Amino acid sequence: MINKNNFLTSLMILLAFSVISCSSDDPEFETDQELITDVTLLFTEMDVNNNMTQNSFSVTATDPEGIELGTTPTIQTITQLVPGKRYRLDISLYNSIENEDITEEILEDADDHQFYFLGSAFVGPDSFLTYAYADQDEDGKPLGLAGFVTVSATPGTNNGQFRLVLRHDLDKNHPGANNPNYAEFINAGGETDLDIIFPVSFN
Repeated sequence: MINKNNFLTSLMILLAFSVISCSSDDPEFETDQELITDVTLLFTEMDVNNNMTQNSFSVTATDPEGIELGTTPTIQTITQLVPGKRYRLDISLYNSIENEDITEEILEDADDHQFYFLGSAFVGPDSFLTYAYADQDEDGKPLGLAGFVTVSATPGTNNGQFRLVLRHDLDKNHPGANNPNYAEFINAGGETDLDIIFPVSFN
């Protein structure tokens, strides 16, 4: 005859083991996507000898929930660019939720990241800005945290869109991927960490 207490004890052990086994088999969701709440673009004017001057200004984009997750980011308009001038552009990124400097993380994993500069300011018949990378990863591939923006002497328009895209895990050897204005960046694979538009307006 089966001892009732032993039977109940064995049943409880079996159920507990089953729960633990199921929990350990559940897949865990993981993502390498950067959470970015703050983006700062620092423009520093270059002189005729291509040296940095004391003239600089910055614009920011923020969203406390994360720029790619929130619905109402606060984005400043770029208004201080001067036609015919060349600027050093330095980009910094921050995660205020976790108090993390995303700029440093991107530098550490430079071979997995790259910025693209798109929108009507850079691409199309009415474009008035050109961009050149000034940094690279350990394999000599472009990154984009630092670069140079040149403004057309005759922009021909009073406004435009400065679209900034950050991709990670892309194939930097893909044809065209080294072009900062590569509109088909998705063809190089990877995922988007940041895709934001700064309005540009000339006073």
